[in-house]
Amino acid sequence: MTDLAPVALALDTGDLGRAVGWATAAGPHVRTMKVGLELYLRHGVDAVIEVREASGGREVFLDLKLHDIPHTVSGAARSVADLAPDFLTVHASGGHDMVRAAVDALPGTAVVGVTVLTSLAAGDLARVGFAGSPRDVVLRLAVLAVEAGARALVCSPLEVSDVRREVGPDITLITPGVRPVGSGTGDQSRVATAEQALADGADLLVVGRPLTGAADPGQAAAELAASLRRR
Repeated sequence: MTDLAPVALALDTGDLGRAVGWATAAGPHVRTMKVGLELYLRHGVDAVIEVREASGGREVFLDLKLHDIPHTVSGAARSVADLAPDFLTVHASGGHDMVRAAVDALPGTAVVGVTVLTSLAAGDLARVGFAGSPRDVVLRLAVLAVEAGARALVCSPLEVSDVRREVGPDITLITPGVRPVGSGTGDQSRVATAEQALADGADLLVVGRPLTGAADPGQAAAELAASLRRR
């Protein structure tokens, strides 16, 4: 379907039945299903298989945020090869060799370098030892991940335009922290609207609670898709 919105629906739940329901409802309207730690750790490969089927074969964004020594990350990436995820996340802060290990282990998957979590503000970064502003840290990690072979990056909407200028047009930029006008930010610190994120250079928007928390997730997804087509 050409009208699919460039949205990854964040299936942030440990309840597989609920996730399948969301995937079924939103599948006709969005491009990607994001299976994260909570769902994957509880249900494993069944989560990916059932969500993919329920959504009508949408892309699977396996958001495991791997972060360990290169050998361990290589083995973890190989362990999901049979699932053929379209995207797999690793923390760029794990270093060049760690990112490269994931890339080499899963050549058919776009390894995604996660730069700085959208829940972290400048003070949080300073407390964990990162020097510079969130923008500076994001740009350093983005370059590192791309040099290691990552084909996609996660960054907040506030840094996406700078990252796009830094890494060029061929890297997929994925932005969480997307909120409709008037909605709460929850535990996110660096947020923007979907329209603004796309205008600034994002390729794929991660949207969770504004859709999954709606009274009718399918209708909410349809309305979001329609609003993005009008931009």
